[in-house]
Amino acid sequence: MSAPTTLSTSDRPTAAGPGGGPWRGTSVPMQIIILTGRSLRAVVASRALVLLGLLQPLIMLILFSQVFASLAGTSSFPAGVSYIDYLMPAVLVMGSLSVALQSGVGLLDDMRNGVVARFRTLPIASASVLVARSLADVVRHALQLAIMLVLAATLFGFSPGGGFTGVLLAWLMCIAVGWSLSWMFMAIGVWISNVEVMQGVTSMVMFPLMFASSAYVPLSSLPAWLRAVATVNPLTYSVDASRNLALGNPVGIGGLAALGAAGLIGITGAIVATRGFRRSA
Repeated sequence: MSAPTTLSTSDRPTAAGPGGGPWRGTSVPMQIIILTGRSLRAVVASRALVLLGLLQPLIMLILFSQVFASLAGTSSFPAGVSYIDYLMPAVLVMGSLSVALQSGVGLLDDMRNGVVARFRTLPIASASVLVARSLADVVRHALQLAIMLVLAATLFGFSPGGGFTGVLLAWLMCIAVGWSLSWMFMAIGVWISNVEVMQGVTSMVMFPLMFASSAYVPLSSLPAWLRAVATVNPLTYSVDASRNLALGNPVGIGGLAALGAAGLIGITGAIVATRGFRRSA
């Protein structure tokens, strides 16, 4: 009996593309669109994930609006501003941070359950997988923030001095911040390559960033040492910029600093994430 013939890689049949040549796959923009749609469909299919994404910031809004509401009458608090108008822009930024953290964990889940391995058997650029993941999270993030704003206005009387235009600009600012942070956490995720460790890192990072900032109380109300930490916390610049936009106050150099920091974090995270993703292949 003769031994079975083994085909070499070059002898294996190749799928024919248009014109009879070998199939090279779709263009990178089309890959990103298709993969983004896949990620969004997975989110929509998971109703629990959508519900939790809305409940977490809503619970945060209810708790902090009650716990810190008395600060609105202190001398350190901005005059003529209700606490809900002061708090809501910060809740939007914190929602951005939460979605960014989920980007890193979600990418690791895809890597662990074999989804990414299947993608690598196809003619798909590595960067397309990461960009699609970040865009899907941006779309989900934008919708969640919009629903939160509607609920805040309906249930809590959120009506800042900047009006619709100011709130819209604050919403866009938070989306930009969330997208840049998602790249940072995806970079952390692909280099750690462990979901449990990633979840521990996200918890360790999230709480100091949240509370050592101007999110819930004015910086002047913080102890001196914590005020020094909050002053260099990049999240403080994002919160202040979003708050000033929503309240109709001059944004000044703080807005540029927030966008600059977001851009720097996003670019650095994209480079590190792409290299780490290719390394893990």
